[in-house]
Amino acid sequence: MSDIIDILTSAGLWAAVLRIATPLILGTLGALLCERAGVLNLGIEGVMTFGAMIGWFAVWNGADLWTGLLIAALSGMLFGLLHSGLTVTLGLSQHVSGLGVTLFASSFSYYLFRLLVPVEGTPPKIIPFQPIRIPGLADLPFLGEVFTQTAPTWVAIGLALLLAFVLFRTPLGLAIRMTGENPHAAEAQGINPMLVRYGAVIFGSALMAMGGAFLTLSAFDSFIPTMVQGRGWICIALVVFASWRPGRALAGALLFAFFDAFQLRLQNVIGGVVPYQIFLMAPFLLSILALVVMARRTRVPQALMQPYRRGER
Repeated sequence: MSDIIDILTSAGLWAAVLRIATPLILGTLGALLCERAGVLNLGIEGVMTFGAMIGWFAVWNGADLWTGLLIAALSGMLFGLLHSGLTVTLGLSQHVSGLGVTLFASSFSYYLFRLLVPVEGTPPKIIPFQPIRIPGLADLPFLGEVFTQTAPTWVAIGLALLLAFVLFRTPLGLAIRMTGENPHAAEAQGINPMLVRYGAVIFGSALMAMGGAFLTLSAFDSFIPTMVQGRGWICIALVVFASWRPGRALAGALLFAFFDAFQLRLQNVIGGVVPYQIFLMAPFLLSILALVVMARRTRVPQALMQPYRRGER
């Protein structure tokens, strides 16, 4: 018990929670934005993988880190445009289109990586974002290490707050939410639901790709094709957990990150007694439990996964 208390009172644990949560925050915000407009984007896993690869590749070829992050976002926008064309314009199944985007983006990432990067024993490395000490906060006892994070982490938290403001305090947010609830009513108010859905999916996919790029530009220093490791699917679940609200999405990402960071440290304490596979699946089991509890009280956007065709009722 004392070992567990030591883990929970360790500043390193809470600093790790923010680092682990960052790609989940960005991915969840991207999926939430898409779904608020009525489009389910299951392409998130592939978009995150491609964002991780292309952002790292740009930096490896001489671009600065912020440019790499921007290139990753632009690549996500292209995949968002593809998904929008299939689902918004053509009205195809959002499930099938999203899974197709995931398969294509993941495979294309691996293909380009093998085509453009020399095959070596270990992947080439870059110099990633370095932690930034926030004056004053970084010098606080215990909490100082928590506030020493890389710039993309603070960007992710800022984007969560910004998206919450936009969705619930601006006319643009009202248009997005109305399109996700009743696109025909939105059209009657002079809003173009197809344009809103295009914009939401494109910019949401950019956030997803930035979440993937964080892994190669900040958390690690090289690209591995399997490094996303299902984070995209966790983000889809976190949107439901958050009831399609950015503030709750931020809290849900931090909760999953806490489970993950805690199990890593708990392995060092009782890893010799309990099989390590138990620790690996613990964050997912706890997240599923939390999702079941929260999902009973959620209200799904009414037009989610429903194709919109102008003039039809």
